[in-house]
Amino acid sequence: MGDPKFSRKKYAKPAHPWQEDRIKEENDYIMHYALKNKKEYWKARSVLKNIRAQARNLQARLRYGEKQATEEMEKLLDRLTKKGYLKGQEHELNDVLSLSIENILNRRLQTLVYHKGLAHTPRQARQFIIHGHISVDGRKVTVPGYVVDKEEEPTIGYYSNSPISDELHPERPEEEVTPTHISDMIKKEKEKNFRNRR
Repeated sequence: MGDPKFSRKKYAKPAHPWQEDRIKEENDYIMHYALKNKKEYWKARSVLKNIRAQARNLQARLRYGEKQATEEMEKLLDRLTKKGYLKGQEHELNDVLSLSIENILNRRLQTLVYHKGLAHTPRQARQFIIHGHISVDGRKVTVPGYVVDKEEEPTIGYYSNSPISDELHPERPEEEVTPTHISDMIKKEKEKNFRNRR
């Protein structure tokens, strides 16, 4: 079981530390989602890996006609739908296996605050959350990696006691941000960095 004073890691590091393609991919996601470090990316990867492992295990058990597996499959699909990882109502295990790392990272509070237009950039969204300017369902949340349930998503807003809750505050964006694909965002960031160097 281990010592209760020392919590276990919630993520797994890459097996090989020096892989150019993997490192580039990690850096691209960190830049796009304004993650603090690679640990946050590895946590999301581990969540995705565990979800896929459950789906593959259930698929194998369903082939043998196990009744308990059917019940567990329904609970898994229901849980992933409530979390917002799966869109719509009708799902099957193949939908779970087709989930990507973006489906996981897009459910973080930091990403949703940016997409709802409460911050100018993902980095500013992180700053607002850490400084206690954002609330979920009326309660202040200061964890950028908080996974927002589908039901909680409409309740994301500025914390009532925050100075940013004032509509005339200069840091408030004027309109909602349209989510972009990571490749588009990376391209824009590179173009911006190139112009700044000149």
